[in-house]
Amino acid sequence: MTTKEVIDILGLKPLSQFEHREISGVFISDMLSDVMAGAKSGNLWVTVQTHKSIVPAANLVDVAAVIIPNGKSVPPETIELANRHNIALLATDTMTFDLVGKLYSLGLVAK
Repeated sequence: MTTKEVIDILGLKPLSQFEHREISGVFISDMLSDVMAGAKSGNLWVTVQTHKSIVPAANLVDVAAVIIPNGKSVPPETIELANRHNIALLATDTMTFDLVGKLYSLGLVAK
């Protein structure tokens, strides 16, 4: 499954400019240190964090996209940094628990 397919199926809102990628699994954490130690290249990263430090962490791990749930707003400086590094920032009003259930129903699991 690709980021384009997930965006279309779940109605996610792209916040940054990026190239679509293949998705290898899902990682859920709000701790940057957890992401850097446990997420894998190609994962979707689900987090409520919106500060610009999520972009270097996403870049380091090479995630396919960062999904911000719960209708949280993302600061312009985070979006600008994501644009510079081709990091997909996606937003949704869906609550984290429900979002994860939907990703699981699509066959996307922690890997």
